[in-house]
Amino acid sequence: MSVLVLVLAVAAAFCLGTGFVFQQNAAQHAPPGAFLSPRILLVLVRKPRWLAGIGLMVTGMVLSALALGDGEISLVEPFLATNLLFAMALSRWQTGQPLGRQGWGGLVLLTGGVAAFILSGRPRGGDAITDPLRRWLIIGLMLGIALLLAAYARRSRLTAAPALLATGAGLLYGVQDALTRVSGEVFGTGGFGALVLTWEPYVVVALGVSGLVLVQSAFEAGPLRTSLPALSATQPLAGIVCGVGFLGDQLRMDAGALAGEAAGLAAIVVGIVLLGRHPAMPSGNAEPPQPERDLQPG
Repeated sequence: MSVLVLVLAVAAAFCLGTGFVFQQNAAQHAPPGAFLSPRILLVLVRKPRWLAGIGLMVTGMVLSALALGDGEISLVEPFLATNLLFAMALSRWQTGQPLGRQGWGGLVLLTGGVAAFILSGRPRGGDAITDPLRRWLIIGLMLGIALLLAAYARRSRLTAAPALLATGAGLLYGVQDALTRVSGEVFGTGGFGALVLTWEPYVVVALGVSGLVLVQSAFEAGPLRTSLPALSATQPLAGIVCGVGFLGDQLRMDAGALAGEAAGLAAIVVGIVLLGRHPAMPSGNAEPPQPERDLQPG
């Protein structure tokens, strides 16, 4: 593993985690009418704290793109999942809450899970899958699930709406990371002229905007502890599926390695949930969005 890839991935996680906290602090005060609408971005762009959060998130995305340019997505994504550690650190500083058993347990599980997955799987690059059906099947499945989650969150009165939207955003961001790597490879071999003639960079932008709307709606609909764990857990899992599914990433497949990889991923998810639900995470004051009702006369 390149030291440069490690530094870039951890720096990206820092920017993403702190940026998410700033964004949620601002998004929880957005008007309910902007829920799941691009208008929410027009409302939030007037808030300096949200702009600072977006600046950090964009910086994190650029750093993650640079990391993906030099490293396999199955290697970079687990490190990006540690963004919750930095979100936790900022939230703890804001609230003054001690870590306690839950915080330390989540920290150990998340960092240990990342180490276990990488040491067991030893991700390495390979030849990308040329079968377009396989690529579109994986991408279409993830986009379809994200769309269904958003539709259900919009129609449902359940308090699970933030987690559903964040899960959908995580799926979009995982696909975005995979296509960012493809775009970087095209740019590296053919330059800007070749890049603008391919479809991947345009889909990367579309996924970024769509994911942003879902994330901000999730932040508006409920506290950070109900949305960030789902986002932080889903994105690396989706990215790894794309990496192995059609980008040619290779993991060790013997029984011992598979057990270590599964244990590592499980520890990452559990650690993310423990940290995300820690009392130090902002609780927010927004209520879950209610579905609109048609007004009946009389």
